[in-house]
Formats: sequence, structure tokens, C-alpha cells
Amino acid sequence: MAKSLRDALLSLRELLVSGGPFLLVTLGLLTAAYVWLDPNPPKRVTLATGPEQSAYAEFGKVYARALKAHGIELTLQPSQGASDNLRLLREGRVDLAFVQGGSGETPGLEDAALVSLGSLFVEPVWLFYRADLSHKAKPTPAINSLPALAGLRINVGTPGSGVPNLVRALFEVNHLEAASLKLSRLDQTDATVAFLNGELDALVFASAPESLMVQMLLQTPGVGLLDFAQNEAYSRRLPFLTPVTLPRGVVDLAQDLPPQDVRLVAPTTTLLAHQSVHPAVLQLFSQASLDIHGKAGWFNRAGEFPKATATEFTLSREAERTLRNGVPLLQRYLPFSIANLVERMWLALGLILAIVLPLSRVVPPLYQFRMRSRVFRWYGQLRDIEDRMARQQEPLASLRAELDQLQAWVEQISVPLSYADELYALRAHIDAVRNRLPRT
Repeated sequence: MAKSLRDALLSLRELLVSGGPFLLVTLGLLTAAYVWLDPNPPKRVTLATGPEQSAYAEFGKVYARALKAHGIELTLQPSQGASDNLRLLREGRVDLAFVQGGSGETPGLEDAALVSLGSLFVEPVWLFYRADLSHKAKPTPAINSLPALAGLRINVGTPGSGVPNLVRALFEVNHLEAASLKLSRLDQTDATVAFLNGELDALVFASAPESLMVQMLLQTPGVGLLDFAQNEAYSRRLPFLTPVTLPRGVVDLAQDLPPQDVRLVAPTTTLLAHQSVHPAVLQLFSQASLDIHGKAGWFNRAGEFPKATATEFTLSREAERTLRNGVPLLQRYLPFSIANLVERMWLALGLILAIVLPLSRVVPPLYQFRMRSRVFRWYGQLRDIEDRMARQQEPLASLRAELDQLQAWVEQISVPLSYADELYALRAHIDAVRNRLPRT
């Protein structure tokens, strides 16, 4: 091995030995910070959606594709609807869920661990009725208010959907007794089939317009849609409701459907999560919601959703940052896994640097000491030979042999060029002591 290479390897080895404790402390602090902060999200989370072919189910599929792009598998948990989703969240059986405003009781102490990722979209109350009712039972040409439903066969949705609670609130503010109605609680598909077969007079959905059932009924001849002429008043009496308008022609411009603006009331749907869900997961959901719900729709302009208002639950910090600032700067240029690691570790890294930087000042003096000790440790033996030579109690040949052996050992010492002057000084001192020996 060339001497220059041997010297370089020696210098590297001594540097590693000198900085070893420093490196171990740094790695220990980094490991402790990583374990404590847990920056990497889990690979699987569960989202409660809703019945098949519902808007919740369709949105769930879109979120699953968005999270899959970042290596997270989103398991979709079908349910009866918003109230069922809230129950699943409270029981800890899912991580996140779509929950409709007014679908359950007022949030209580058991909901303190739930956070909102913002309001995503409105779900109008669609009250469809058979247009031929005006010829059979009603003197008016169309049903124009909730009290006009008295005596009709109405489907108000399954108990877990949240629609029954919403309809009950609407009936109460209209002083409409449930006993005066013939209520059923079928799911959307069965209720729609029964409605089209004439077994029901009306049915109530509370769903985004993306629902296939809603779009089909809006274009079905002979089906009327209740116009909530008092939608502003409903929003004052029931705070979870928002007045919205279905614009003329928005369903089908060519067929002019609907033929006039239809006033509706709509609760707002929120994406809820447990506080225990990893912050990176909440951040990914919030970022996905910007693309999924930020486009213009039947009831909103582009950029109106998602938003931080119109939610009954505390907004999570991750959602608040996303809604305010959008996608973080690092995530625009780096893969999410790397950007997330840096974003969640930067404060800990700053603290670690504040600790290890002062410690790093010990490394250069320690390295210098180790390199110089490779030379200076031989001076002890050289002085011992010199002392025994001064006492003249040992044969000169023996002392000369020891000096020759010492010089042979010193010839094998390797040091970097920056310390070569000390090595040559040691050799000169050995020669000086040898020259002081009496010649025989």
C-alpha cells in the first residue's frame, strides 16, 4: 500500500475515533426525536363513506386514489349514512368519516377527540314527489310546502343516514306531526324503485348532486322537486342549514331542466377525523380536498369549498394550515415522504444542532491530541534511556541496542504531512542521544 494512501487512511481512522462519541450522541438524539415525533404516516387508514351509489361512496373512491399516490391505502367502510358514520367514529371503528350537519345530536364531551378537516360541500334536501298527486289528492297543481305532505306516503331514509333526524327537524318547525304522515325508512335504491312503481308518494334525500339517484330523478318525467320558498327562514331557524338555489337549466341546458330556479335548503358535509389520526394523514386529506371539492359545482363557485366555516367541530391544525396556505412549499418540489419528514423534524433538528454544535468543538483538539500522541509517547522511552546512560550503570552496547530498536519502531510510525515535523524532530532527538554515547 502506498505510503500516501496509508497516511490518508490513518488520518480518517483517527478522525472517526475522535468524532465517534460525537456521532453517537447525534445519532442517539436523532433516533429519539424520530421515535417521539413519529413523522411517517401509517400505510392504511379507514374512511366511513355511505351507501353504494351515494355521493359519499363516490367521493370516497376519489380520496382513495389521491392517497394511493402517496403510498397510503384507504379502506372504504360502507355505512347507512352520516349518522352511522358519526357512530362509527365515536366507537373508534374508523379513522375518518363524512358527517352531515344536523345528522346527529349537538357535539358533546364524547366528541372532544374529533376534529374537522373543513366543510366540503353542501347536501341539499331533495324532496321528490309524484307530479300526478295534484290530480289524485291535491287541489293545488304542485306541492309547495312541507305541510302539504300531510297524509302522503313518504320515505325519509334509513336511521343511520342522518336524513330522518334532518326531516324530523324540518317537520317540527312546520308543526307537522309524524302521525299525520305514512313514513317509511328504506334505503335510497329500494325507496327509488318503490317511488317509481307508485308505492310511495314522495321521498327525501339529503345528498350532493353527484348522487346518481338524484341526477336520475331530476331527469325523470312525472317527478316534481319541492321548492323551499322559505329557505332563508329555514336557515335562521336551523343554523346547520344553508339556503341554496338550483339554477335554471343546470341539470340539462338543452332540455332546460329545471325550467326555473328551485330554492332548496342544504346542510354542509364535513370530513371528521379522530385527533389520534396521524397529522400527515390529515394533511394529505386536506390537500386532496382542495382538488376534489374546489371546483365549481351546481351550488358553489370555484374555490368556495372546502372552507373552515359551517362546521360544528373544531378545525384541525393541519386543515387550518392547508386551507390558509395551500400545499406547503417543500411538497411542491419534493416527494411527500421526504418533504413531510423535513417539515415534521425541522424543529427537532434545530434543537439537536443547538446541542451538538458546542460538542463538535471538542473533536479537532481530540484529533490533534491523538495524532501527536503517536509521536510523543516514544519520548518517555527515549528519556528513560538517556537517564540510564547518565548513571553509567549499564553496558553501552545494551543502551545502543535499545536506541536502535527505538529508532526502528519510530521508522514505522505513519502520520499525516501536517504532523511530519514532530516525527522528524523525534528522529533527530534519537540521533542526538545516540551521539552522546561514548564511543568504544
